Amino acid sequence: MRLASLNPWPLAIMAFFACFAAATVGLVILATSQPEDLVSADYYGDELKYQGRLDSLNRTAALGATVAVAYDSTQQAITVRLPPEQARRHPTGRIRLYRPSAARLDREVPLALSLVGCQVVPAGDLAAGLWNVRVAWTVAGQDYFWDQRLVVPGRRP
Repeated sequence: MRLASLNPWPLAIMAFFACFAAATVGLVILATSQPEDLVSADYYGDELKYQGRLDSLNRTAALGATVAVAYDSTQQAITVRLPPEQARRHPTGRIRLYRPSAARLDREVPLALSLVGCQVVPAGDLAAGLWNVRVAWTVAGQDYFWDQRLVVPGRRP
C-alpha cells in the first residue's frame, strides 16, 4: 500500500476535533482560574437596602449644596467636602473607597470632618485606575449618601 493513495480527510477531521476539544478544555481552565470578585459580599442583603439608599440620595440632592470629592495628585489625597450646614451639625458616618475591579483593594474610613466640613483621606497607596468614593453620613437621625467616581492616575517615575 502506497502512502500517496491514503485519503487525508479522516485524519484531518480527527485532528480538528482534537484541537477543538483541547481549546475547550483550555478555555474552561482559564475561566475557572479568574478571580470572582462580587460587587459586594452580601449582594442580596444590599439590594434589599437599596430603597433606603435612594431616599438618602434624594435627601442629599434636596440640600441644595453639593458634596465635593476630588483627588489631589500633588498631595496624593482624596478630599471630601460636605455642605457647611451639614458639617456644623456634627455628622457621623463613613467614607468607602470602592474599587470595582478588585474587592480586596476596598477600604473604609470613618467620617471625621474639620470645622469647615472637609476631610482629607491619604491615597498614596491606592492603585491607579477607577475608584468609587461613597460617603454615607447621618445628621439628626436622617441618612445622607453621595457616590462619585474618580480616577487615580498612575505614578510617574
